Amino acid sequence: MSKLILLIGSNGQVGQELQQILPDYGNIISLARPTVDLTQPDTLRSVIRSKQPQIIINTAAYTAVDKAESEAELATAINATAPLILAQESQKLGAFLIHISTDYVFDGNGCSPYPETYTTNPLSVYGKTKVAGEEAIRETCTHHLILRTAWVYGTFGKSNFVKTMLRLGAEHQELRVVADQIGSPTWAQDIATVVAQIIPQLTAEISGTYHYTNSGVASWYDFAIAIFEEAQQLGFPLKVERIVPITTAEYPTPARRPAYSVLACGKISAILGTYPPHWRQRLRQMLTDLKIGH
Repeated sequence: MSKLILLIGSNGQVGQELQQILPDYGNIISLARPTVDLTQPDTLRSVIRSKQPQIIINTAAYTAVDKAESEAELATAINATAPLILAQESQKLGAFLIHISTDYVFDGNGCSPYPETYTTNPLSVYGKTKVAGEEAIRETCTHHLILRTAWVYGTFGKSNFVKTMLRLGAEHQELRVVADQIGSPTWAQDIATVVAQIIPQLTAEISGTYHYTNSGVASWYDFAIAIFEEAQQLGFPLKVERIVPITTAEYPTPARRPAYSVLACGKISAILGTYPPHWRQRLRQMLTDLKIGH
C-alpha cells in the first residue's frame, strides 16, 4: 500500500526536487503558497485534517536571514509556530513528520564538525526561530525526523549562491567574496534524495535529529572559485577575472552568521549505508543540469 505524503513548501529548492523524486515512494499532495499559508494556523490544521497524510514533509521556511532581523514576528510564525502545528496534527494522526532545519542553530565557534547532540546557540533571529521550531517538534510529536542541512543551492529557485555568482560573474570583472566563513555546500537534489530514501525506513526507532550535507568543506570564496572554474569549462558566459577574498567584517550584514558550520553526517550515513558525495562533484553535476536546462 502506497503511503500518502503531504509535502509542504513544494515550491522551494528542496521542495521542487522532492516533487520529482517522491512519486516513486508514495502518493504526493504538494502544498505551497498561496494554497497554504503557514502564517494561518487554522488553515494549516484544516488542510492536514482533510488530507489525513501518513507522512508530512516540511521543507517550508522563512529563509531571508537578514530580513528576519526586522521581521521576527513573520519568521517566528513560519519557522516556529507552523512546525508546532504540524507536530500537533502529526501526533493526532499518528503520522511521521520530516522537517528540514539548518546549521544556523549553532554559533559557529566550533572548529570540528558538529554532531547532532551539540548545544544549539543561534546568533540570529532566523537561527533562533529554527531552534524554536525544532524544539516544538521534539516536545510534541513522537514520530519525527529533523534533518539539519547547510549552504543549500539548487537547480530550481531564483536565488541561491551558485545562481547569484553566475549572474554577477556575467556582469562584473571583479567580485569580492567572504573567505572566513566555512561550511559544506550542499545540492538540494541530494537533500531530497536522502529524504526520499529514508521514507521506507521510517520507524519509531529512527525518530530524532540528523545532519546531512555534501562532504568536504569550503569557504564562500573557495565555493565561488569552484563555481567559476566549473562554469567556465561548461561554457557559461562569464566576464569575471578576479575574485577577491574578504573578511566577514568587510561585508557587514544585519544577521550574524556562524563562522564555522560544518555538520557531522555519520549518523544518517549509517542508516543510509552510504556517505554523502563531495560538494565539488555535485556542483559540477548541478551546473551541467543547469546548462542543459537552458
